Amino acid sequence: MDLKNLKRAIEQIAEEKGIEPKRVLEAVEASIAAAYKKDYEKRGEMIRAQFDLKTGELRFMLVKTVVDETTVRMPVEGEETPQDTTFESAPKEGEAPVVPRYNPDRHILIKEAKKIKQDAKLGDELEFPLEAHEDFGRIAAQTAKQVVLQRIREAERESILREYKDKEGEVVSGLIQRFERGNIYVDLGRAVGVMFYNEGIPGEHYRTGERLKFYVLAVQEESRVPGIILSRSHPKFIAKLFSIEVPEIQDNTVEIKTVAREPGSRTKIAVASSASGVDPVGSCVGQRGTRVMAVSNELGQEKIDIIEWSDDPARFVANALSPAEVSSVEILPRREARAYVPDTQLSLAIGKGGQNVRLAAKLTGWKIDVRSLSRPEEVQEGGVARIEGDESATEEKERKND
Repeated sequence: MDLKNLKRAIEQIAEEKGIEPKRVLEAVEASIAAAYKKDYEKRGEMIRAQFDLKTGELRFMLVKTVVDETTVRMPVEGEETPQDTTFESAPKEGEAPVVPRYNPDRHILIKEAKKIKQDAKLGDELEFPLEAHEDFGRIAAQTAKQVVLQRIREAERESILREYKDKEGEVVSGLIQRFERGNIYVDLGRAVGVMFYNEGIPGEHYRTGERLKFYVLAVQEESRVPGIILSRSHPKFIAKLFSIEVPEIQDNTVEIKTVAREPGSRTKIAVASSASGVDPVGSCVGQRGTRVMAVSNELGQEKIDIIEWSDDPARFVANALSPAEVSSVEILPRREARAYVPDTQLSLAIGKGGQNVRLAAKLTGWKIDVRSLSRPEEVQEGGVARIEGDESATEEKERKND
Protein backbone atom coordinates (compact mmCIF):
# COMPACT_ATOMS: atom_id res chain seq x y z
CA MET A 1 0.00 0.00 0.00
CA ASP A 2 1.19 3.52 -0.80
CA LEU A 3 1.16 4.76 2.80
CA LYS A 4 2.40 8.26 1.98
CA ASN A 5 -0.39 8.94 -0.52
CA LEU A 6 -3.02 7.28 1.68
CA LYS A 7 -2.07 9.43 4.67
CA ARG A 8 -2.12 12.55 2.50
CA ALA A 9 -5.51 11.63 1.05
CA ILE A 10 -6.98 11.05 4.54
CA GLU A 11 -5.62 14.38 5.81
CA GLN A 12 -6.90 16.21 2.71
CA ILE A 13 -10.42 14.76 3.00
CA ALA A 14 -10.48 15.52 6.74
CA GLU A 15 -9.48 19.14 6.13
CA GLU A 16 -11.95 19.67 3.26
CA LYS A 17 -14.88 18.15 5.14
CA GLY A 18 -13.99 19.56 8.55
CA ILE A 19 -13.90 16.15 10.25
CA GLU A 20 -11.24 14.31 12.25
CA PRO A 21 -8.69 12.19 10.28
CA LYS A 22 -9.59 9.32 12.63
CA ARG A 23 -13.16 9.32 11.26
CA VAL A 24 -11.88 9.24 7.67
CA LEU A 25 -9.62 6.27 8.51
CA GLU A 26 -12.61 4.50 10.10
CA ALA A 27 -14.56 5.07 6.88
CA VAL A 28 -11.71 3.58 4.83
CA GLU A 29 -11.50 0.57 7.17
CA ALA A 30 -15.27 0.04 6.99
CA SER A 31 -15.18 0.17 3.18
CA ILE A 32 -12.34 -2.37 2.99
CA ALA A 33 -14.21 -4.63 5.43
CA ALA A 34 -17.35 -4.37 3.25
CA ALA A 35 -15.34 -5.31 0.15
CA TYR A 36 -13.72 -8.26 1.96
CA LYS A 37 -17.10 -9.52 3.15
CA LYS A 38 -18.57 -9.19 -0.35
CA ASP A 39 -15.92 -11.42 -1.91
CA TYR A 40 -14.77 -13.81 0.82
CA GLU A 41 -17.26 -14.15 3.69
CA LYS A 42 -20.89 -14.99 4.46
CA ARG A 43 -23.57 -12.32 4.39
CA GLY A 44 -24.44 -12.61 8.10
CA GLU A 45 -20.91 -12.22 9.44
CA MET A 46 -19.50 -9.06 10.98
CA ILE A 47 -16.13 -8.20 9.48
CA ARG A 48 -13.79 -5.58 10.85
CA ALA A 49 -10.69 -4.24 9.10
CA GLN A 50 -7.78 -2.54 10.87
CA PHE A 51 -5.25 -0.53 8.95
CA ASP A 52 -1.92 0.44 10.55
CA LEU A 53 -0.79 3.73 9.02
CA LYS A 54 2.71 3.27 10.47
CA THR A 55 3.47 -0.15 9.03
CA GLY A 56 0.89 -0.45 6.26
CA GLU A 57 -0.34 -3.75 7.74
CA LEU A 58 -3.97 -4.59 6.95
CA ARG A 59 -5.73 -7.07 9.22
CA PHE A 60 -9.20 -8.59 9.00
CA MET A 61 -11.20 -9.94 11.94
CA LEU A 62 -14.45 -11.83 12.32
CA VAL A 63 -16.39 -10.15 15.15
CA LYS A 64 -18.74 -12.11 17.40
CA THR A 65 -20.91 -10.77 20.22
CA VAL A 66 -20.99 -12.62 23.57
CA VAL A 67 -24.55 -13.83 24.31
CA ASP A 68 -26.49 -16.33 26.39
CA GLU A 69 -29.97 -17.85 26.33
CA THR A 70 -31.49 -14.69 27.85
CA THR A 71 -30.21 -12.31 25.19
CA VAL A 72 -30.84 -14.40 22.07
CA ARG A 73 -33.48 -16.86 20.88
CA MET A 74 -31.89 -20.27 20.62
CA PRO A 75 -33.03 -22.34 17.58
CA VAL A 76 -35.65 -25.00 18.23
CA GLU A 77 -34.79 -28.52 17.09
CA GLY A 78 -35.72 -28.85 13.44
CA GLU A 79 -35.85 -25.06 12.90
CA GLU A 80 -33.56 -23.82 10.19
CA THR A 81 -31.19 -21.07 11.36
CA PRO A 82 -31.34 -18.13 8.91
CA GLN A 83 -28.12 -17.16 7.18
CA ASP A 84 -28.53 -13.50 8.19
CA THR A 85 -30.50 -12.16 11.15
CA THR A 86 -29.38 -8.58 10.66
CA PHE A 87 -32.62 -7.40 9.06
CA GLU A 88 -35.20 -9.10 11.25
CA SER A 89 -38.40 -7.05 11.34
CA ALA A 90 -38.79 -4.66 14.27
CA PRO A 91 -41.72 -5.16 16.68
CA LYS A 92 -44.93 -3.28 15.98
CA GLU A 93 -46.12 -0.60 18.37
CA GLY A 94 -47.40 -2.13 21.62
CA GLU A 95 -45.61 -5.44 21.02
CA ALA A 96 -42.80 -6.71 23.27
CA PRO A 97 -39.30 -6.27 21.81
CA VAL A 98 -38.17 -9.25 19.72
CA VAL A 99 -35.06 -11.03 21.00
CA PRO A 100 -32.66 -11.67 18.08
CA ARG A 101 -32.17 -15.26 16.93
CA TYR A 102 -28.88 -16.93 17.70
CA ASN A 103 -26.57 -16.92 14.70
CA PRO A 104 -23.27 -18.78 15.09
CA ASP A 105 -21.70 -16.47 12.49
CA ARG A 106 -22.39 -13.39 14.63
CA HIS A 107 -22.77 -14.71 18.18
CA ILE A 108 -20.70 -16.72 20.66
CA LEU A 109 -22.17 -18.23 23.83
CA ILE A 110 -20.65 -16.91 27.04
CA LYS A 111 -19.38 -20.32 28.20
CA GLU A 112 -17.41 -20.64 24.93
CA ALA A 113 -16.25 -17.03 25.14
CA LYS A 114 -14.81 -17.55 28.65
CA LYS A 115 -12.60 -20.33 27.28
CA ILE A 116 -11.02 -17.75 24.98
CA LYS A 117 -11.17 -14.72 27.30
CA GLN A 118 -11.68 -15.40 31.01
CA ASP A 119 -13.19 -12.00 31.83
CA ALA A 120 -15.64 -12.01 28.90
CA LYS A 121 -19.04 -10.45 29.69
CA LEU A 122 -22.40 -10.39 27.92
CA GLY A 123 -22.34 -7.83 25.11
CA ASP A 124 -18.55 -7.96 24.66
CA GLU A 125 -17.18 -8.36 21.17
CA LEU A 126 -14.51 -10.96 20.46
CA GLU A 127 -12.31 -10.76 17.36
CA PHE A 128 -11.05 -13.75 15.42
CA PRO A 129 -8.27 -13.25 12.85
CA LEU A 130 -9.08 -13.94 9.18
CA GLU A 131 -6.87 -14.57 6.20
CA ALA A 132 -5.68 -11.29 4.67
CA HIS A 133 -6.80 -10.44 1.12
CA GLU A 134 -6.09 -7.36 -0.92
CA ASP A 135 -7.57 -8.38 -4.28
CA PHE A 136 -11.25 -7.50 -4.59
CA GLY A 137 -13.67 -7.85 -7.50
CA ARG A 138 -15.47 -5.01 -9.28
CA ILE A 139 -18.69 -5.34 -7.24
CA ALA A 140 -16.74 -5.45 -3.98
CA ALA A 141 -14.84 -2.32 -5.03
CA GLN A 142 -18.13 -0.52 -5.79
CA THR A 143 -19.46 -1.57 -2.37
CA ALA A 144 -16.30 -0.21 -0.73
CA LYS A 145 -16.69 3.11 -2.54
CA GLN A 146 -20.33 3.44 -1.45
CA VAL A 147 -19.44 2.64 2.17
CA VAL A 148 -16.57 5.14 2.36
CA LEU A 149 -18.71 7.91 0.82
CA GLN A 150 -21.61 7.15 3.18
CA ARG A 151 -19.36 7.10 6.27
CA ILE A 152 -17.70 10.38 5.30
CA ARG A 153 -21.11 11.99 4.69
CA GLU A 154 -22.28 10.81 8.13
CA ALA A 155 -19.11 12.11 9.81
CA GLU A 156 -19.45 15.45 8.00
CA ARG A 157 -23.12 15.71 9.01
CA GLU A 158 -22.26 15.04 12.67
CA SER A 159 -19.48 17.63 12.54
CA ILE A 160 -21.84 20.26 11.06
CA LEU A 161 -24.52 19.41 13.64
CA ARG A 162 -22.05 19.89 16.52
CA GLU A 163 -20.82 23.18 15.09
CA TYR A 164 -24.23 24.73 14.43
CA LYS A 165 -25.89 23.31 17.54
CA ASP A 166 -23.48 25.56 19.46
CA LYS A 167 -24.60 28.48 17.27
CA GLU A 168 -28.32 28.19 18.04
CA GLY A 169 -29.49 31.62 19.16
CA GLU A 170 -26.48 33.31 17.55
CA VAL A 171 -26.03 35.45 14.44
CA VAL A 172 -24.28 34.01 11.37
CA SER A 173 -23.35 35.50 8.01
CA GLY A 174 -24.26 33.84 4.73
CA LEU A 175 -24.73 34.28 0.99
CA ILE A 176 -28.17 34.00 -0.60
CA GLN A 177 -27.86 30.85 -2.70
CA ARG A 178 -31.24 30.14 -4.27
CA PHE A 179 -35.01 30.56 -3.93
CA GLU A 180 -37.40 27.63 -3.78
CA ARG A 181 -41.18 27.76 -3.15
CA GLY A 182 -40.87 31.02 -1.26
CA ASN A 183 -38.06 29.72 0.95
CA ILE A 184 -34.53 31.10 0.77
CA TYR A 185 -31.47 28.85 0.90
CA VAL A 186 -28.33 30.41 2.35
CA ASP A 187 -24.72 29.30 1.88
CA LEU A 188 -23.14 29.39 5.36
CA GLY A 189 -19.79 27.95 4.26
CA ARG A 190 -19.76 24.33 5.41
CA ALA A 191 -23.53 24.05 5.39
CA VAL A 192 -26.67 25.41 3.76
CA GLY A 193 -29.35 27.01 5.92
CA VAL A 194 -32.97 27.70 5.03
CA MET A 195 -35.04 30.76 5.85
CA PHE A 196 -38.73 30.01 5.47
CA TYR A 197 -41.00 32.62 3.92
CA ASN A 198 -42.50 33.70 7.26
CA GLU A 199 -39.03 34.20 8.82
CA GLY A 200 -38.02 36.89 6.33
CA ILE A 201 -38.57 40.61 6.88
CA PRO A 202 -41.78 41.75 5.12
CA GLY A 203 -40.98 44.03 2.19
CA GLU A 204 -37.30 43.07 2.14
CA HIS A 205 -36.02 41.97 -1.29
CA TYR A 206 -33.26 39.36 -1.50
CA ARG A 207 -30.81 38.86 -4.35
CA THR A 208 -28.74 35.79 -5.22
CA GLY A 209 -25.16 36.28 -4.05
CA GLU A 210 -26.12 38.94 -1.49
CA ARG A 211 -24.41 38.58 1.92
CA LEU A 212 -26.62 39.10 4.97
CA LYS A 213 -26.74 38.27 8.65
CA PHE A 214 -29.19 35.68 9.99
CA TYR A 215 -30.37 34.46 13.38
CA VAL A 216 -29.95 30.68 13.88
CA LEU A 217 -33.42 29.72 15.05
CA ALA A 218 -32.96 25.94 15.32
CA VAL A 219 -30.92 22.99 14.11
CA GLN A 220 -33.02 19.97 13.12
CA GLU A 221 -31.21 16.66 13.59
CA GLU A 222 -33.88 14.34 12.21
CA SER A 223 -33.40 15.14 8.53
CA ARG A 224 -30.79 13.45 6.31
CA VAL A 225 -29.08 16.80 5.82
CA PRO A 226 -28.76 19.00 8.94
CA GLY A 227 -31.67 21.44 8.83
CA ILE A 228 -30.32 24.83 9.91
CA ILE A 229 -33.36 27.09 10.27
CA LEU A 230 -32.61 30.80 9.89
CA SER A 231 -34.59 33.95 10.63
CA ARG A 232 -34.38 37.70 10.12
CA SER A 233 -37.76 38.53 11.66
CA HIS A 234 -37.23 37.04 15.13
CA PRO A 235 -37.15 39.62 17.98
CA LYS A 236 -33.97 38.04 19.39
CA PHE A 237 -32.22 38.84 16.09
CA ILE A 238 -32.36 42.53 17.08
CA ALA A 239 -30.95 41.79 20.54
CA LYS A 240 -28.04 39.82 19.06
CA LEU A 241 -27.26 42.56 16.51
CA PHE A 242 -27.06 45.11 19.33
CA SER A 243 -24.80 42.80 21.35
CA ILE A 244 -22.41 42.77 18.37
CA GLU A 245 -22.43 46.56 18.01
CA VAL A 246 -22.47 47.58 21.70
CA PRO A 247 -19.41 46.64 23.84
CA GLU A 248 -21.34 47.46 27.03
CA ILE A 249 -23.80 44.63 26.22
CA GLN A 250 -20.93 42.22 25.56
CA ASP A 251 -19.38 42.92 28.98
CA ASN A 252 -22.83 42.76 30.70
CA THR A 253 -22.75 46.41 31.79
CA VAL A 254 -25.90 47.01 29.75
CA GLU A 255 -28.70 44.42 29.43
CA ILE A 256 -31.50 44.20 26.90
CA LYS A 257 -34.54 43.38 29.04
CA THR A 258 -37.30 42.97 26.46
CA VAL A 259 -37.88 43.40 22.73
CA ALA A 260 -41.14 44.11 20.88
CA ARG A 261 -40.94 43.97 17.11
CA GLU A 262 -43.03 44.32 13.98
CA PRO A 263 -40.44 43.17 11.40
CA GLY A 264 -39.67 45.57 8.58
CA SER A 265 -41.49 48.43 10.27
CA ARG A 266 -40.61 49.20 13.87
CA THR A 267 -38.99 47.77 16.99
CA LYS A 268 -38.87 48.83 20.62
CA ILE A 269 -36.18 47.57 22.99
CA ALA A 270 -35.97 48.16 26.74
CA VAL A 271 -32.45 48.39 28.18
CA ALA A 272 -31.05 48.69 31.71
CA SER A 273 -27.60 49.35 33.16
CA SER A 274 -25.99 47.40 36.00
CA ALA A 275 -23.26 50.00 36.55
CA SER A 276 -23.81 53.48 37.96
CA GLY A 277 -22.85 56.25 35.60
CA VAL A 278 -23.50 54.18 32.47
CA ASP A 279 -26.38 55.43 30.32
CA PRO A 280 -27.99 52.29 28.78
CA VAL A 281 -29.91 54.21 26.11
CA GLY A 282 -26.88 56.31 25.12
CA SER A 283 -24.68 53.20 24.95
CA CYS A 284 -27.07 51.56 22.47
CA VAL A 285 -27.60 54.69 20.40
CA GLY A 286 -23.88 55.38 20.14
CA GLN A 287 -22.06 58.57 19.25
CA ARG A 288 -24.21 60.46 16.72
CA GLY A 289 -26.43 57.39 16.49
CA THR A 290 -23.77 55.19 14.83
CA ARG A 291 -24.61 52.00 16.73
CA VAL A 292 -28.37 52.08 16.30
CA MET A 293 -27.92 53.09 12.65
CA ALA A 294 -25.67 50.06 12.03
CA VAL A 295 -28.43 47.75 13.31
CA SER A 296 -31.14 49.65 11.44
CA ASN A 297 -29.17 49.43 8.17
CA GLU A 298 -28.81 45.66 8.56
CA LEU A 299 -32.61 45.47 8.86
CA GLY A 300 -33.45 47.62 5.84
CA GLN A 301 -33.96 50.89 7.72
CA GLU A 302 -36.36 49.40 10.29
CA LYS A 303 -37.13 52.09 12.90
CA ILE A 304 -35.79 51.30 16.38
CA ASP A 305 -36.90 52.96 19.63
CA ILE A 306 -34.54 52.42 22.57
CA ILE A 307 -36.14 53.09 25.93
CA GLU A 308 -34.95 52.75 29.53
CA TRP A 309 -36.36 49.83 31.46
CA SER A 310 -37.80 50.50 34.93
CA ASP A 311 -39.08 48.46 37.88
CA ASP A 312 -41.81 51.06 38.33
CA PRO A 313 -44.72 50.04 36.02
CA ALA A 314 -45.96 53.62 35.55
CA ARG A 315 -42.54 54.89 34.57
CA PHE A 316 -41.89 51.87 32.31
CA VAL A 317 -45.22 52.37 30.47
CA ALA A 318 -44.47 56.09 30.04
CA ASN A 319 -40.98 55.28 28.65
CA ALA A 320 -42.42 52.60 26.35
CA LEU A 321 -44.71 55.15 24.64
CA SER A 322 -41.61 57.11 23.52
CA PRO A 323 -41.11 59.23 21.44
CA ALA A 324 -44.38 60.68 22.79
CA GLU A 325 -44.26 62.68 26.00
CA VAL A 326 -46.57 61.22 28.66
CA SER A 327 -48.00 63.50 31.36
CA SER A 328 -49.06 60.76 33.79
CA VAL A 329 -49.84 57.04 34.00
CA GLU A 330 -52.62 55.53 36.12
CA ILE A 331 -52.08 51.90 37.15
CA LEU A 332 -55.30 49.84 37.21
CA PRO A 333 -56.00 46.25 38.34
CA ARG A 334 -55.23 43.23 36.11
CA ARG A 335 -52.06 44.71 34.58
CA GLU A 336 -53.86 47.60 32.93
CA ALA A 337 -52.43 51.11 32.61
CA ARG A 338 -54.05 54.36 31.46
CA ALA A 339 -51.64 56.89 29.98
CA TYR A 340 -52.62 60.58 29.74
CA VAL A 341 -50.87 62.68 27.10
CA PRO A 342 -51.26 66.27 25.85
CA ASP A 343 -53.43 66.68 22.74
CA THR A 344 -50.34 67.56 20.70
CA GLN A 345 -48.77 64.19 21.61
CA LEU A 346 -51.88 62.04 21.12
CA SER A 347 -51.27 60.90 17.53
CA LEU A 348 -47.58 60.27 18.32
CA ALA A 349 -48.41 58.16 21.39
CA ILE A 350 -50.94 56.05 19.47
CA GLY A 351 -48.88 55.84 16.29
CA LYS A 352 -49.93 55.04 12.75
CA GLY A 353 -52.60 52.34 12.91
CA GLY A 354 -52.04 52.14 16.66
CA GLN A 355 -48.54 50.76 16.17
CA ASN A 356 -46.77 52.74 18.90
CA VAL A 357 -49.18 51.82 21.68
CA ARG A 358 -49.37 48.24 20.38
CA LEU A 359 -45.58 47.81 20.57
CA ALA A 360 -45.53 49.50 23.99
CA ALA A 361 -48.06 46.94 25.25
CA LYS A 362 -45.97 44.07 23.88
CA LEU A 363 -42.81 45.51 25.42
CA THR A 364 -44.25 46.06 28.90
CA GLY A 365 -46.70 43.19 29.08
CA TRP A 366 -49.44 45.62 30.16
CA LYS A 367 -52.72 46.58 28.52
CA ILE A 368 -52.30 50.30 27.71
CA ASP A 369 -55.10 52.78 27.17
CA VAL A 370 -53.91 56.14 25.79
CA ARG A 371 -56.19 59.07 26.68
CA SER A 372 -56.13 62.80 26.01
CA LEU A 373 -55.23 64.95 29.00
CA SER A 374 -58.07 67.36 28.10
CA ARG A 375 -60.69 64.62 27.52
CA PRO A 376 -59.71 61.83 30.00
CA GLU A 377 -63.12 60.08 29.85
CA GLU A 378 -63.00 59.63 26.05
CA VAL A 379 -61.60 56.38 24.58
CA GLN A 380 -59.36 57.19 21.62
CA GLU A 381 -59.68 55.30 18.36
CA GLY A 382 -56.71 52.89 18.12
CA GLY A 383 -55.53 54.06 21.54
CA VAL A 384 -56.12 50.78 23.41
CA ALA A 385 -53.61 47.94 23.07
CA ARG A 386 -54.06 44.64 24.87
CA ILE A 387 -51.24 42.30 25.78
CA GLU A 388 -51.12 39.14 23.65
CA GLY A 389 -53.44 36.37 24.81
CA ASP A 390 -55.48 38.73 27.02
CA GLU A 391 -58.22 39.61 24.52
CA SER A 392 -60.76 37.06 25.73
CA ALA A 393 -60.36 37.99 29.43
CA THR A 394 -60.74 41.70 28.70
CA GLU A 395 -63.79 41.13 26.49
CA GLU A 396 -65.40 39.05 29.26
CA LYS A 397 -64.77 41.86 31.76
CA GLU A 398 -66.31 44.42 29.40
CA ARG A 399 -69.42 42.25 28.91
CA LYS A 400 -69.90 42.00 32.68
CA ASN A 401 -69.58 45.79 33.08
CA ASP A 402 -72.22 46.31 30.38
